[in-house]
Amino acid sequence: MDIQIVEVSPRDGLQADPADVSTADKVTLIERLVHAGHTRIEVASFVSPKAVPKMADGDAVMDGIAHLRSGPAIFSALALNERGVERAIAAGVDEVTGVVVASETFSQRNQNATIAESIERWKRISGAARAAGLRTSVTIAAAFGCPFEGRVDPAAVVRIAAQLLATQPDELALADTIGVAVPTRVSHLFDEIGRQNVATSDRETPALRGHFHDTRNTALANIAAAIDHGVTIFDTSLGGVGGCPFAPRATGNVATEDVVYLVEEMGHNTGVDLHALIQATSWLEGVLGHSVPSLVARAGGFPVGQAAAD
Repeated sequence: MDIQIVEVSPRDGLQADPADVSTADKVTLIERLVHAGHTRIEVASFVSPKAVPKMADGDAVMDGIAHLRSGPAIFSALALNERGVERAIAAGVDEVTGVVVASETFSQRNQNATIAESIERWKRISGAARAAGLRTSVTIAAAFGCPFEGRVDPAAVVRIAAQLLATQPDELALADTIGVAVPTRVSHLFDEIGRQNVATSDRETPALRGHFHDTRNTALANIAAAIDHGVTIFDTSLGGVGGCPFAPRATGNVATEDVVYLVEEMGHNTGVDLHALIQATSWLEGVLGHSVPSLVARAGGFPVGQAAAD
């Protein structure tokens, strides 16, 4: 089975890291990710620079990767309102992504909007993006738990998913934003939403995607469970950098190289070069000035030959 990796380190990873990464280093990071074989990369965020100052250079990043845009990689960017999607379209992204949070408290703190308002915003964002010929994908954040309200009712997530699927996105993602999910809950929720995800007469059925944080060391198990339930697209972050800057203690983006090792040892194909990822992670640690959580970056891939015997 082919498993598609959506690399999110340039946006979701760096926006929450304590390091201030230059535009030039962000461009180099994206170049390294493309070199490693990534075909989908989230490269920027067109949101208020006051809210997320580390993402204020989205236009400059897109200019810096202009030489890569004729290649196979799809470059996406986050937009949360009409102004953001206008900027994303003008910058030349291939895909616009949006977020709707599954709890009211977190939605207010993260997006300054109710869930209903966020869904209406997404309708306008996705409509503008599709009118410009771009792909659209939307994520339900905090789908398994909220840092302020605790457990999130799966039925509420299913209701939100039904409204978002009605907007006919190319993809719908479930995000474990604070890293509380376990395989049984992942299986249940993807099954329930899969029942909602029916093809329309004029568009293909939206694909389902997983976004798991490893805050409590469950992300890889959750990915394996999601694969067993037919999910084949996953967000990952090189080295495991980043998290959500609006959720207390929500570190833990799952490391790309850990996921690539897992799914390829399970017999699936990602098309991503594990050795190139490990080299890129070593470079990224130098840029950030600190170590990153990835275990495979430290241990390497499956040992072979004399090294294994030693």
